[in-house]
Amino acid sequence: MAYRLLTEKERDYLRTNGCTAEDWNNIRVIEDFVPDNISNVDFYGKIELGVFEKTVEISKGFHKKCGIHNATLRNVKVGNDCLIENIGNYINNYTFGNDCYISNVCTMDATDDATFGEGRIISVLNEIGPGNVILFDGLTSQLAAIMVKYYRDEQFLMKLKGMVKEYIGNIEPGRSIIGNNVKIIDTNEVTNTRINDGCEICGTCRLFNCTIMSTQKAKVTIGSNVICENSIIFDGTSISNSVKLQDCFVGEACQITNGFTAMGSLFFANCYMANGEACAAFCGPFSASHHKSTLLIGGMFSFYNAGSATNFSNHAYKMGPMHYGILERGSKTASGAYLLMPANIGAFSVCFGKLMHHPDTRNIPFSYLRAYGDIMYLAPGRNITTVGLFRDVHKWPKRDIRPKRKLMSIVNFDWLSPFTVSEILKGKQILKNLLNASGARAESYTYHDYLIRRHSLQAGLRNYDMAIKMYLSCEIKKHGTAKPEGVIGEGEWSDLSGLLLPQSEEIKLVEDIKNGTLKNSEEISERFEEINNKYEEYKWKWTYRLILDYYGIEEITEEDEKKILADGDEARNLWFDEIIKDAKKEFDLGDVEPEVLENLMTEISNLRKN
Repeated sequence: MAYRLLTEKERDYLRTNGCTAEDWNNIRVIEDFVPDNISNVDFYGKIELGVFEKTVEISKGFHKKCGIHNATLRNVKVGNDCLIENIGNYINNYTFGNDCYISNVCTMDATDDATFGEGRIISVLNEIGPGNVILFDGLTSQLAAIMVKYYRDEQFLMKLKGMVKEYIGNIEPGRSIIGNNVKIIDTNEVTNTRINDGCEICGTCRLFNCTIMSTQKAKVTIGSNVICENSIIFDGTSISNSVKLQDCFVGEACQITNGFTAMGSLFFANCYMANGEACAAFCGPFSASHHKSTLLIGGMFSFYNAGSATNFSNHAYKMGPMHYGILERGSKTASGAYLLMPANIGAFSVCFGKLMHHPDTRNIPFSYLRAYGDIMYLAPGRNITTVGLFRDVHKWPKRDIRPKRKLMSIVNFDWLSPFTVSEILKGKQILKNLLNASGARAESYTYHDYLIRRHSLQAGLRNYDMAIKMYLSCEIKKHGTAKPEGVIGEGEWSDLSGLLLPQSEEIKLVEDIKNGTLKNSEEISERFEEINNKYEEYKWKWTYRLILDYYGIEEITEEDEKKILADGDEARNLWFDEIIKDAKKEFDLGDVEPEVLENLMTEISNLRKN
């Protein structure tokens, strides 16, 4: 917009309204400016003002005229139709968009060294490590996952640092930007913080060196007594009720509330955190912690639920909090659970009690880990037949409340996939080896200092076979006897915090970052999307090979297809029967409403027909 100097008449009017200026010639206004709604304002440095013609809705049905009242402004640009009033200290080096409401704020300041949280390096998992994740507003759960996984590769980390530095290079130093329709009221301090459109900040204590990526369609709301430092917050997120965040990244549509405290941690896509604490935690999509006594420390999670008083010890012995663990997708910790790091928990497993001996069950997925005193028990595959798993895998897609646009982090909801089924295959072989080594009549078997009872081992083999047959049947329904093309998909698979992909593609991506084929973070995100878009193609390549091996055939004929489908139907019906049995066992406790059980039975009945 074109700006002009104030007329002498306008200057006199402002003086009459209690305004002062360090230099009236440094105040510029747009052509249609009128000074009627400006009073008791002290102007310093360079000032640019829009017009103040409309009203701002203060509360439902309550509107006030736009303008500037009772404020000290230095080097400030104010867009059209804003209301800025009752600034206790000052506003310095800020640019405001249109239709903003700023009221009862003590200080808004931007200094020459402001980075808005961009480019800050934090130590995730290893609390005292050298730093492995670079915070910036282009970070995704996938990019963060490879930063953590390959942080020891100096060439890789150097390339990423260069990309981020280039990405944030166009940020104007020493000046904060406030977008359109931003509301900041009853707030103490906003320093070196960039705030995008539609954000609502009410009763907040301190925002320091932050970037808030709000949008009009998915507002960020920050509530009472929140302290947020050196952090980046994405759209659709709510942070409220005395939360304290330091050196954190909060991704799309997260909810953090009720005194939750976090330091050096990441939260992605629909995380819910309340009451407890997190330190050096990587909370991937749909991670949840509700309880005051829960501490998430030095762990990597996704699709995770923390029971009350869950605790992780990252001091194994005496060398400091450097140890960490990975709880693969879908894992849970029961109330009072404790894990001694380092630890690796297989996908969709549940942990009970004080688990010592550094459990490693990454190749025994869907398991129960229980501690009874000093004895640790493992029930392989037990979680496959629980109503809890059934509820979880059906609820997550429904609870994705991220804004309907191009999403930052990729979330694949498949619970049976090449990643989990390959673990099932390894688990099945481990159980067979234990059976062969100790015999079918042994009372128990030992795996990594964990005891597996005979009936648990036998049930694990049955459940693993059931899951394999369900998976193969589901895929054969999609593809029939068609042979897949190409070779990508064969071999091992990875889970990059929500993205399921062949390890070969992950390794290729890392190499392409190192050799410069992928030149910036946008190209890396595009590569992740390309891989995700080919998921079904890659998955069928892996599955076709598995079908041949599992059934001992050289190609899939129509007769083979019929058998695979029949085996799958039988396994699926058995699975549904086990789910219902588990639900009825809980119903028999007496505090489950009949409608809840009936609704579950109806849902399963409908699924049987498909």
